[in-house]
Amino acid sequence: MDNQQSQNSNNKALQIKATDEVLAGKYSNMVQISHNREEFVLDFMTVLPPVGTLNSRIIMSPGHYKRMIKAMQENLQRYESNFGVVKESDEPKTIHGFPVK
Repeated sequence: MDNQQSQNSNNKALQIKATDEVLAGKYSNMVQISHNREEFVLDFMTVLPPVGTLNSRIIMSPGHYKRMIKAMQENLQRYESNFGVVKESDEPKTIHGFPVK
């Protein structure tokens, strides 16, 4: 999707409003994903042991979650075709789910 506008099913422009705070974004170095029958829950966190902060919780339907995964895969493929293959990071060592050095 574009930053400020996306297309709906009727091909009419949809205006999206966002505050400066939201547009500034939040850094996340950890995400926890959980689900039940009705929804997926993504908790984006910044973890600097021994403390972590929940920055954002995104809740979405299974169908929307699947579309998001597809869009992320397509964007990663476009990125890699422009800038080269992204090396996957090693999985961090953790204590109680929190990364440590």
